[in-house]
Amino acid sequence: MYKLFFRPILFFFDAERAHRITFNLLKISFLLPFSKTIFKSLFFYESPKLEKNIMGLKFKNPIGLAAGFDKNAELIDEFASFGFGFIEIGTVTPKGQEGNPKPRLFRLLEDEAIINRMGFNNEGVEKIVERLKKRKSDVIVGGNIGKNKVTPNEDAAKDYEITFDALHDFVDYFVVNVSSPNTPNLRELQDKEPLKNLLRTLKEKNLKKDKKKPILLKIAPDLNENQLEDIIEIVQEVGIEGIVATNTTIGRENLKTVQSEVDAVGAGGLSGKPLCHRSTEVIRFLRQRLAKEFVIIGVGGIFTAKDAQEKLDAGADLVQVYTGFVYEGVSMIGKIKRHLEKYHLTIKTL
Repeated sequence: MYKLFFRPILFFFDAERAHRITFNLLKISFLLPFSKTIFKSLFFYESPKLEKNIMGLKFKNPIGLAAGFDKNAELIDEFASFGFGFIEIGTVTPKGQEGNPKPRLFRLLEDEAIINRMGFNNEGVEKIVERLKKRKSDVIVGGNIGKNKVTPNEDAAKDYEITFDALHDFVDYFVVNVSSPNTPNLRELQDKEPLKNLLRTLKEKNLKKDKKKPILLKIAPDLNENQLEDIIEIVQEVGIEGIVATNTTIGRENLKTVQSEVDAVGAGGLSGKPLCHRSTEVIRFLRQRLAKEFVIIGVGGIFTAKDAQEKLDAGADLVQVYTGFVYEGVSMIGKIKRHLEKYHLTIKTL
């Protein structure tokens, strides 16, 4: 029904407006009597075989909603009703910011892809914490954290510390985002020394907390093998719990969309089907070099159960969806979970 009816209507609007319309409709829908029960009966599917204990957390299933979709933690309970095993909010910055000028979100329909240059638009950590305090579901929530656009890289660690402290009691794990292509110079923080210093700062702060939270690093798919080797060395040395592989790509290779249309969209990170193979390559590269206890969350181009299985087979412990969720709709979650249960896909338990 989604692809035949709702998606054509939503795709009539520009991508960002369609996203906002979807959020408003969901908010209204869940205010209606028995709406949660109805949505659960239509889409919710769970099985004990899908449960995984990772990083000291019990995930009801390995399918998560990637950061960027519910930046401001507006619909955590609603998305939990659709059957996600975990939801990652953000990217969250210390202060609210508008992000980059609009338009900044674009669909490449022929490629089943999205290009975004949102620029960490969010309401700021204080407002997001207030929403997190009111959530009712027990779904696992990750906090994806970043720096404000106006903060110079030499002061970036302070921004990450502020957000880390504010979110610490209200999320289950953290993801350090230094790989978005849409905040000027942010990816420079992936360089060896800046990254090591940032992660070490957060690790030390975490050790002082009464309840320590897992810390993961989100990396770009555009890193070469030498850069990936540096990342591996850093995460092993600092001792964080995992990596999210991968963020969006600045590459534009092998697209079906005509070049003039791609050029007209301009800069931004590309997600969706064109990213699927590369993100899986990165996952496989990391898994071959990291201890089995080290957690990898795979994200990039997952549209089908086969896509999810490929990432899990390559070495991911959990997977996340974003663009596939936009194109395929809510039913994709249940389809993936039924496939994983049917074939008894083994995902390591830590």
